[in-house]
Order: sequence, then C-alpha cells, then structure tokens
Amino acid sequence: MKAFDLTGKVAIVTGGNSGIGLAMARGLTTAGATVALAARNMERSEAAAAQLNENGGSAFAVGCDVTDEQAVRDMIDSVEKRCGRLDILVNNAGTSVRKLPEELSLEEWRHVQQTNIDSAFLCCSAAHAALVRSGNGKVLNNGSMLSIFGSPWGAAYGASKGAMVQFTKSLATAWAKDNIQV
Repeated sequence: MKAFDLTGKVAIVTGGNSGIGLAMARGLTTAGATVALAARNMERSEAAAAQLNENGGSAFAVGCDVTDEQAVRDMIDSVEKRCGRLDILVNNAGTSVRKLPEELSLEEWRHVQQTNIDSAFLCCSAAHAALVRSGNGKVLNNGSMLSIFGSPWGAAYGASKGAMVQFTKSLATAWAKDNIQV
C-alpha cells in the first residue's frame, strides 16, 4: 500500500523540469498521479518527462511561459482536455537575482515578482474552475525561508516569497468553500 495514493489524479507542476519541481513531480508520479511538467524550456521538460516515465511514472511536457496570462489559460485548458481533469496545481516556478537591494534594477525586481508570485496568481486563477470540477482540488505553493528571514542578496526573492505566503493563506480561506485545499 502506498503512503499516498494519487492514482487517477492529474497534477501540473510549474517549473517541473528540474530541481525542486522535478522532485515534486517525481513524488506525485510515484504516488500514481499523471503529471504535466509546465515550463518554457520544452526540450528540458520532455527529457524530464521521459525520465519520470522510464521510472514507471506518467508525465508529459507542456510548454508555458507562466508569466503570460493567455499562455497559462491555454496550458490549463490543454491539460484538462488531454487528461479529462485537473486535481492538483503545484506553483513551483521561480527565479532569483542575487544582488544587494541598491544594485537591483526595477526590471530585475519585476522579473522576480512576475515569475515567483504573479505566475502563481495567474495559474490559480486559470485553474480554479477545473479544481472545483475535480471535487477536491489541491494547490501547493512553493515558499521559502526567505519569506521570514532577510538576506542582503535576496530582497526581490524574499519579497516574492513573503507575498506567496500571504497569497496562500488568502486562497486557503477563499477556496475552502469550493473544497479546494491550499
């Protein structure tokens, strides 16, 4: 018996083609879920999906710039059409610019915010109806210790992860009525 049985469930992991996202995707496929690896780099996503499938998982790549609202909506729709459902959304896509705050440009600041927090908002907004249809949707938002601890080289990253913590709390209270756990 598996500790977690996700057989028949469908998940999307943003930034799922490497690092923490790939590890999360591996855990989900090991538990029986079908996982869509959503990222901009299709070649790396396809290689990651092949690796998961070689180890007995069920995964596929889906190209998506998670900072683009229409691309996110299209990605959610394509996964739901392909798999017939969406049960789990993992907002893992993220980036950082390691500079002291006074050295950050506004463009670098905005890039981190768009990738780390705006993308989670876009993915959640686009996935809400599908998660409601699943009957018991789940959203996992990747945070960081830098949401509570400061770092001289992580101002933009820490701010985005602090926002992620508050966004997650707000979603949890807003979507409990829809039987979506956040």
